[in-house]
Amino acid sequence: MEMDLNAQVKKACFLQRLKDFPSNLKDGVTKRIKHVQKFGKDDPRRIIHSIKVGVSLTLVSMLYYVRPLYNSFGVSGMWAIVTVVVVSEFTVGGTLSKGLNRAFATLIAGALGVGAVHLARLCGHKAEPIVLGILVFSLGSAVTFSRFFPRIKQRYDYGALIFILTFSMVAVSGYRTDEILVIAYQRLSTILIGGTICILVSIFVFPVWAGEDLHKLVANNIIKLANSLEGFEGEYFPSSEKTSKETNSSVREYKGILTSETTEDTLANLARWEPGHGRFRLSHPWTKYFKIAGLVRQCAIHFEVLNACVLSDAKAPQDFISKILEPCSIMSREAGEALKAIAKSIKTMSRYHVCVNTHIKNSKNAIENLRLALKLSFPETDKDLLEIIPGVTMASTLIYIVNYVEKISEAVEELSVLAHFKETLDPKLSPELG
Repeated sequence: MEMDLNAQVKKACFLQRLKDFPSNLKDGVTKRIKHVQKFGKDDPRRIIHSIKVGVSLTLVSMLYYVRPLYNSFGVSGMWAIVTVVVVSEFTVGGTLSKGLNRAFATLIAGALGVGAVHLARLCGHKAEPIVLGILVFSLGSAVTFSRFFPRIKQRYDYGALIFILTFSMVAVSGYRTDEILVIAYQRLSTILIGGTICILVSIFVFPVWAGEDLHKLVANNIIKLANSLEGFEGEYFPSSEKTSKETNSSVREYKGILTSETTEDTLANLARWEPGHGRFRLSHPWTKYFKIAGLVRQCAIHFEVLNACVLSDAKAPQDFISKILEPCSIMSREAGEALKAIAKSIKTMSRYHVCVNTHIKNSKNAIENLRLALKLSFPETDKDLLEIIPGVTMASTLIYIVNYVEKISEAVEELSVLAHFKETLDPKLSPELG
């Protein structure tokens, strides 16, 4: 009886799942479609890049579809398709980096491979495989070792990999065929065709410049610092006009900066490969962005201390806070305004050094006022000293942040000189920098 009841329950569950299957399937498909739509709307360039890759693949497929082209290149036309797949990158710099690495590595390795085959044949039939084996081992090992060098790893790692692959394929396959020159010519030609198509499509069809992305990323990170300073002022000081609800999210904007190092390094390396475009000249000082981004991250680390001060239950006495409130508020506000001016300077490629220096000077004056207030408010007992430690920690952290803002300003000033930012006499900032 119990077994029959269990069977009926299982049957009912199965029928219910079967009944719900169409609606569950519809909900699942709808959810996936919405996710894809959101992903595309977040950055429409992703959709454009996908179409560009499709266009490149269609163009190189003509090497197979058009009979005269197929007669010229044969099955080696497949190498053009492979090249498009592996070379097509989201940014122009990424495509140029991989395309040029692949082209030069294939050319050099192919020539050395053909030379290795001819050298081995001069040594006689019995010695030929031994000589080829020694050459493949020697060059393969040497180039693999070179990939551990930071500079080669950073800029030419893909080229080194293609060099090993091409040299080994040409040298090894040359042992069994007499048409090594024809094969090498066909492969090199199709690889160059595929790479050229990728580069042309990447540059001339809705290009995505790594340099522009890096430029915007650094400026936006500086804006995040400014917003976090504003948010901190509203969160920590009770007398501030800003409410906790308005500042709760902005005070933590700096956290995104702490995880942006890899993206910045990648974009900076790719930007070096790009030709001059728009506001960026061929010799644009991309290396300066490393310095600015590093200073911004170091400054953001101090925001962790400020955030801890906001979240901590241990607060300094209210009378002590009231004594340091004004200089700390001025430091926070003026440093934030300086950061906004710096960010605008980068975004518009204009020099606002007068405005920035004014805000930094005001911050430093506030630091002197803070030091005077601390001297006048120094506690007489150890107990009182322990009570004001949270407030002193917060104030000293603000001083560190002001110092980093000055360093960031100096680094951006160096960039503005090398990148020929335009001069401006307007000290005012537009309210919208995002």
